[in-house]
Amino acid sequence: MRKLAQSIGLAALLAATAIAPARADSFTLTSPDIKPGSKLSDKYVFNGFGCSGQNISPALTWKNAPAAAKSFALTVYDPDAPTGAGWWHWVIFNIPAGTTSLPEGAGTPGKEPAGAMQSTTDFGQPGFGGACPPKGDKPHRYIFTLYALNTDKLDLPATAMPDLVGFMTHFATQRSM
Repeated sequence: MRKLAQSIGLAALLAATAIAPARADSFTLTSPDIKPGSKLSDKYVFNGFGCSGQNISPALTWKNAPAAAKSFALTVYDPDAPTGAGWWHWVIFNIPAGTTSLPEGAGTPGKEPAGAMQSTTDFGQPGFGGACPPKGDKPHRYIFTLYALNTDKLDLPATAMPDLVGFMTHFATQRSM
């Protein structure tokens, strides 16, 4: 059985976070825009909150999704944000099952795949919100997690908060695919 979620940590560190021992046919998520051990360029940094980046989402590609996947959800989370609860940078769900990549800039509302929804982030708006750690803070990790879901869609509004999307995503990945 293939695992239903795959994460990659992106930022100062780029490392695959395997949920189980990696196999050649493992469900994997990669980015051609962010290289291992590199820092995010200004292209992927938020424009606001004291940061002055371009706020463009990186290109993402995945392969070997479970054959029974009916849709996908993607989250980008910063566990190092000084909030006590981390920071949600991107939440996109109802990505059609036949999708195998998101092009650079797909995090701009209206640029997502047909049928997909980008919900509200901790920046208070939908779509991708780039990196923006407080000045002087340690480097932050940005964890991109792709979920293969056992449902065609999560029945949620675009205004759904990240934790609600995460809750619904969790239950849509629990059954064996």
